Amino acid sequence: MSSTRERALDAAVRLVGEQGVRALTHARVDAEAGLPKGSTSNWFRTRDALVAGVVVSIAEQERADLTAAMASARTIDDVVDVLTRLLEDATGRYATRTRARYALFFETTATPGAQPSMRAQRSLFEDWTRERLTDLGAADPDTAARALLATGAGIIVNRLTVAPDTPIRPIVELTVRGCLV
Repeated sequence: MSSTRERALDAAVRLVGEQGVRALTHARVDAEAGLPKGSTSNWFRTRDALVAGVVVSIAEQERADLTAAMASARTIDDVVDVLTRLLEDATGRYATRTRARYALFFETTATPGAQPSMRAQRSLFEDWTRERLTDLGAADPDTAARALLATGAGIIVNRLTVAPDTPIRPIVELTVRGCLV
């Protein structure tokens, strides 16, 4: 069984992903999670702390998905296949989580207390991506990592908003191979 904290965070992700950041209140999280009133505020005393907690929770889930999926990727084609599947998942079965992440990106610009969490999580993703691209032989892994992450973000935004059928693999393959030049 999930802990009270995990239930609150899962409920918060659902609320933000389905209803937007305005739905993110301690009381609504408690209700969505089926927790007694005040439970969420026991873990996250302020709204900034709640936003930061949700940001970290989403990032940890996404990193776990990424790490597990990439464990067997050995070749460039393997990496392209894995990234394609992850982007399909991000805009399909995990679309609510992804929408929550993007909503929180913008929320943190107005929530100074949550900005350090967002920056720290982004840095972890950049480091991880840089290491994978270094392993594949990227000549400039710093620029390559930023380019690959930006491309993935663009695919996600397009698929979740105006172009849900955007093909993923050709874009990922072009980007990954371009990162290795």
